[in-house]
Amino acid sequence: MVGATLFHRRKHSWPPEEFISRNTLQLLDFDSAAPPPHAWRRRLNCHANILKEFSITFREAVKMVRLGIRLWSYVREEASHGRKAPIDPFTKENCKPSASQGVPLGGMGSGSISRGFRGEFKQWQIIPGTCDTSPMMSNQFSIFITRDGAHKKYASVLAPGQHGSLGKSRDKGISSWGWNLNGQHSTYHALFPRAWTIYDGEPDPELKISCRQISPFIPNNYRDSSLPAAVFVYT
Repeated sequence: MVGATLFHRRKHSWPPEEFISRNTLQLLDFDSAAPPPHAWRRRLNCHANILKEFSITFREAVKMVRLGIRLWSYVREEASHGRKAPIDPFTKENCKPSASQGVPLGGMGSGSISRGFRGEFKQWQIIPGTCDTSPMMSNQFSIFITRDGAHKKYASVLAPGQHGSLGKSRDKGISSWGWNLNGQHSTYHALFPRAWTIYDGEPDPELKISCRQISPFIPNNYRDSSLPAAVFVYT
């Protein structure tokens, strides 16, 4: 007969601190729907402008001639083998950084999917060297609310409908969805590897919704931390 005390002693014979630090365990125990006060913030109705690219002076270019020759030789060698160099400053990239980026979804060293602070999934970089900046508008979260005997109804996509691809022939009916969110009272909070989106009175003025996003950034576990995945929790 096996008593319960055996399992009790066995449980404490492998303390979690041997595998995960105590500080990490405390972080795992803390899962609040409220974002931290020192997170990066943006209102969902903010406009995302294209970031300006910097340029170098003639004197700086002269100092970088040797580095440029080495990079040019490397790019040509990779091209001769049918490969695309991951660092190629001589080819103009279509993937330009913009002020609409948010916390990426997983992908520590193996590619990632970005989610803009307004809720659009974009910046697909699963394959090294390639980047698709166009947002996938069909990948969205929606909310449906009824109360008071179904006399009050609220339905909306949880992202502002301020996108150029909506309303065109190629949107495949996506523009008919309820893009009723203005974003004036909703805020995106980012602190890698987590992000929070607080919908304060939108679309339902009597309801406050919190979306928590976390990517698998696990200490001493590179394999799982490289998965291009994330978990979204709505409360």
